[in-house]
Amino acid sequence: MRPSLLAASFALISSLAQAAPLPPPARAEVDALLTALERSGCEFNRNGSWHSGGEAKTHLLRKLAYLEDKNAITTAEQFIERGAATSSSTGKPYLVRCAGAAPVESRQWLTARLAAVRAAATK
Repeated sequence: MRPSLLAASFALISSLAQAAPLPPPARAEVDALLTALERSGCEFNRNGSWHSGGEAKTHLLRKLAYLEDKNAITTAEQFIERGAATSSSTGKPYLVRCAGAAPVESRQWLTARLAAVRAAATK
């Protein structure tokens, strides 16, 4: 293979392998979800330990960065399913507990908040 063709091939492969951030509309939705969790006063359970909404946001932002780095998500729903619903190390569902109410799976809590974010955006 000629050197110029080889260099062009490597450049193409490198550009395809780079991480892709979420599209701006999806990123705005994920940011709104994580801010809602942070400000909710609710607690977030992962692997048996309860954490504040702020700690949960920090953890889920790390998972978001990982998923973006792997080009594994393009929507807020995919973020919920692939990053914010279960522990990647144990497979156990994450839980959200608000104001002493019974815990619910984070998938349910975040999906309801996503619907609210979208409803507010259409008003």
